[in-house]
Amino acid sequence: MVSKDAADRKEGAEDDAEAEVDVHFEPLVHLEKVEVKTNEEDEEVMFKVRAKLFRFHADTQEWKERGTGDVKFLKHKETKKTRVLMRRDKTLKICANHLVQGDYELKPNIGSDRSWVYTVTADISEGEPEAQTLAIRFGNKENADKFKEHFDEAKKGV
Repeated sequence: MVSKDAADRKEGAEDDAEAEVDVHFEPLVHLEKVEVKTNEEDEEVMFKVRAKLFRFHADTQEWKERGTGDVKFLKHKETKKTRVLMRRDKTLKICANHLVQGDYELKPNIGSDRSWVYTVTADISEGEPEAQTLAIRFGNKENADKFKEHFDEAKKGV
């Protein structure tokens, strides 16, 4: 049988052993801090809201989710052209990147007052320009309406 004092001393000895160990690791490679460019430096954020983006696949005739994150209207300071940019949460991978053209038209998504459907001629989120039909859904009707207002405003600036 172990007395309470002996158990306390044994526990205290373990704490002392842990306190004495001082491990220090040196990095194998020293990395310099790198300035990362987002290509948004010459643009002004006109509007930003959280949304979920879908893309229509014509071959399978179904909608596929592209991502959830902040969608932004970015106006270039020199050219005055506005583009829609959306990055996925956490990974920040681009899921929508296209200029707003005068002939683009937002159509209400059937059965929802908080989403829009539209077709773009050149979305470059995958690298190469590609025509796509997109659907974008917002958390509420107010955000969907604000998106449409900014979309229509951007079309006028073309």
